[in-house]
Amino acid sequence: MYQTKYVRATDTDDAVTKLDYEGKLLAGGMTLIPTMKQRLANPKTLIDLADCGLEGIKDLGNILKIGAMTRHVDVETSEVVAEEIPALAVLASKIGDRQVRNRGTIGGSIANNDPSACYPSAVLALDATIHTNSRDIAAHDFFVGMFETALEEDEIITAVSFPKPSTAAYSKFPNPASRYAMVGVFVAKGDTVRVAVTGAGEDGVFRHEGLETALVRSFAPEAVEAVTVSSDELISDMHAAGDFRAHLVKEMTKRAVAACS
Repeated sequence: MYQTKYVRATDTDDAVTKLDYEGKLLAGGMTLIPTMKQRLANPKTLIDLADCGLEGIKDLGNILKIGAMTRHVDVETSEVVAEEIPALAVLASKIGDRQVRNRGTIGGSIANNDPSACYPSAVLALDATIHTNSRDIAAHDFFVGMFETALEEDEIITAVSFPKPSTAAYSKFPNPASRYAMVGVFVAKGDTVRVAVTGAGEDGVFRHEGLETALVRSFAPEAVEAVTVSSDELISDMHAAGDFRAHLVKEMTKRAVAACS
């Protein structure tokens, strides 16, 4: 690793003040620290958000508001999440391994927007709102592309609000080594049906209009069979070809629909 200055911010204003051109925000560090160890990142300053009071889960009636520094394990084991949006608890339980779930945070995952991360699919499928220190951003405006979001340089995620669906489920085909999603599909049914796919798109997480249309007509696994999922613009790499990922998108969608109750 390169030489780096480490500081702890007391709140988001303090973090912004400390965030100079060559600084990086540190949440759980599950992506940033390994990247630094591989000498692929060289921030002059790490600004730790641990003392900024950004953790916690609140039931606000028709939404769950989850603080950005809430760890995956806290979402996984939350009685409130299990009661109100159980699919979120299931998703959190499938992230990485125990060590990652005990350090990684929801805000860090969303801000990084790794194309194989699980949380972006839930944010998009549940039509969540991302709260920052300066504004609120709708899910469909937040994810710009692979590792890209609508966040400005001095903007910090403070919380995410998830509307409660009538039913929802997440199904994931993990890479056996990294446990990242080779394909993950989050299906949410409310006033309409949203199907969000992670792990497969060249531009990161995306919604699939054809699957949504079929499931609006008939919310059943069989409805997925007639849908064509193109391999165009899907990731093709050493782990899986694009056409195999296209097949997995349909399979994971069927499993997610079957898991909805």
